[in-house]
Amino acid sequence: MWRYKCNTILLLSFVFNYGTAMSRIDPLVDTNVGMIRGLRATDGDYAMFMGIPYATVDEANPFGLSKPYPRFNEAFDAYNDTAMCPHLDDLTKEVIGSLDCLHLNVYVPNKANSNNRLPVLVWIHGGSLKIGYSGRYLYGPRFLVKQDIILVTLNYRVGPYGFMCLDVPEVPGNQGLKDQQLALKWIKDNIAAFGANPDRITIFGESAGSKSVDFQLMYSQEKLFHQVIMQSGTAMATSLVKYPDPSVPLKLSEQLGFKTTHTKEALSFLASIDTKLVIVAAEELKLKYNPCVENYFENVERFIPDFPINIKKPNLGNLPTLLGANKDEGLVEFETRTAEKISQDYDMFLNYLNDNFNLNTEELHEMEQIVRNFYIGDEIISKDVIGGLIQIYSDLMYIYPTARTYRKYLDNGLKNIYLYMFSYDGGRNYVKDKFNVTAAGAAHADEIGYLFDISYMDKSPAPEDQLVIDRMTTLWANFVKFGNPTPQTTDILPVLWPAATKNEQYYLDIDADLTVGKRYFNSRVAFWDLFYKLNEKAQIGYKDSSN
Repeated sequence: MWRYKCNTILLLSFVFNYGTAMSRIDPLVDTNVGMIRGLRATDGDYAMFMGIPYATVDEANPFGLSKPYPRFNEAFDAYNDTAMCPHLDDLTKEVIGSLDCLHLNVYVPNKANSNNRLPVLVWIHGGSLKIGYSGRYLYGPRFLVKQDIILVTLNYRVGPYGFMCLDVPEVPGNQGLKDQQLALKWIKDNIAAFGANPDRITIFGESAGSKSVDFQLMYSQEKLFHQVIMQSGTAMATSLVKYPDPSVPLKLSEQLGFKTTHTKEALSFLASIDTKLVIVAAEELKLKYNPCVENYFENVERFIPDFPINIKKPNLGNLPTLLGANKDEGLVEFETRTAEKISQDYDMFLNYLNDNFNLNTEELHEMEQIVRNFYIGDEIISKDVIGGLIQIYSDLMYIYPTARTYRKYLDNGLKNIYLYMFSYDGGRNYVKDKFNVTAAGAAHADEIGYLFDISYMDKSPAPEDQLVIDRMTTLWANFVKFGNPTPQTTDILPVLWPAATKNEQYYLDIDADLTVGKRYFNSRVAFWDLFYKLNEKAQIGYKDSSN
């Protein structure tokens, strides 16, 4: 709740902000963890509270669970959003970040106050659970806060510090997801102080962030949010969840010059090593990090006790859900490869299947031929069949997991599920712009440029791009406010987006125009339906519920 003094200060600051060139008073709020001072935005009518620490990492065990940040003794100056957790920058290839990174940012429209509480939208960034951070460099709030919602963005540990999963209670697994959960608890407990409605919180994310949202929905024991938006990723994603791998710290420590066969010795050594060296060693070993099914340890709470394919409905029950994928998810993945690199990946189909199914050699090759024929016929893998290669990557990684997820949730009684396909190819398609890809299509993460004010993109978008920005932010904000992205038609949103049902699988195609379709990626989804039905019990992690 607002404290009277804080409310007065904040309201006064609003008055000064709307005045002439008088001295500006920074906004100050009194939260349950102490006073927090923010800044006035210069690009809109909102306040910024940046770099608020919500949790701390144990220096003696930086790979283990984090703890809530203690109460502030003095007013905390929330001025800096540059903190990031240790990772390798995917463009500069330099290791950046530190373990003092579990911070969040709150962006508040000026009209928010205790008499006008606004709903909250919480962003969980993507990055393959290996890279990424939540600062304004990529996730500028200007477009979304114009929609009269409060935006929160958060950091969580990635790579070895967030997703090492072992057979010891000190590092049980899924630490990054548990960081997110601590952030969500902080938001639920403190967001009312910013003029928010703590009973109207929507969480959303893209790619690994979207998968994280689904994990929070599926496994959370405490209701810390009320709606979810999943962009290009669900917990059903191909080969996502793994079993614990106790060899990881042993490999890392040996790579850094300390060979041992004891997990705890390796962890102790790695805790003493500079984080940059640990990240470099992980890159050299080409280690991958995933959520995992956690082993049971006494007095250690498990977040993921079983594979998602065995979970019929979320722990939190029926929450309004908006989810979808981009039309050409795999476009950049293949357009950035040389013809030689593509041709060398001749086991591509085999590897996709091997990652997801426990099949014997004969079955594996038989299934590979079926899949290969569907996507590229009798052709060999080469640049000449790049369209089919883009499609199978898109389908296995994003599109079919999305279809499986929304139908599983519908089949188990969930309602108010809104499905979309993002097809727009414009000047702010984020990943195509980032990697200078000019081929037509809407690639993975391309929609981000129409939700966030990316710092290095044109501040005055082309009219056709601005229309997509206005439409997407209005759709998302309507869902945040009403649980329905189109409560009525308007000039900006001239069509009604119906919820999907078991019988009518409606989806909204977000392109230069908005159109409602049925039967999401119909022929490709139908193919995988048959394939998974044929090989259901061979899925990695599958548990026969009839036994």
